[in-house]
Formats: sequence, C-alpha cells, structure tokens
Amino acid sequence: MTDEQKKVARVADSLLQIEIELRQLEVWESEPPPEDAFQSEKPFCLDTMEFTQWLQFVFVERMKILIENDHPLPAVSGIAPMAEEHFRGRPESGHGLVRELEKMDKLLSGK
Repeated sequence: MTDEQKKVARVADSLLQIEIELRQLEVWESEPPPEDAFQSEKPFCLDTMEFTQWLQFVFVERMKILIENDHPLPAVSGIAPMAEEHFRGRPESGHGLVRELEKMDKLLSGK
C-alpha cells in the first residue's frame, strides 16, 4: 500500500468517526436541507445551514465522493476551529467531534 493509499484509508476512517460523533450528539439528520440551502455563497453555508448540517451534507458527502472516485483529496483543511466556535456556549460540548475534526485537518494538511 502506498503512502497516498494509507492516507486515503485514514481519511475514510476519520469520516466514519465524524459520522459517529454527529450521531452521538444526536444531530445526524435523515433528510438533507432544502436544495436552496446548498446555494449559499458563505463559507460553511453559515447563512443557510447549521454547522453540523454542513458537516454532514457537504463536507462528509463530498469527501466520500472524492474517495470513491479516486480523486485527489484537499491539501488544506481548517474545520476544527469552526466546530469549536459552533459549540462555544452550547449545552453539548462537541469535544469528541472537535477532536475528530482536528485529526482530519492534520491528515489533509499533512501536518
């Protein structure tokens, strides 16, 4: 297995862990937001979706498609700070999810 294949496998494992964390937080949704929510011009679709919706329906889905179609993975990722901001002041801590997103950021950024 090449280094790139190992990286893809680690990213796939990380995506699964992100899904598990979203389910444990009880924010995993069975239905996607309306189609127009995906047309946002803002980073993370902040004006049309909750951060956890963006994570599930945009980030996780796009990453799965990249992996399944053997496309290059993004070389930069900075999602964990956004998650920290999202959970600040909320009753649920989101620590597990933030930790998984930090791992993903490191994997994609090669750090």
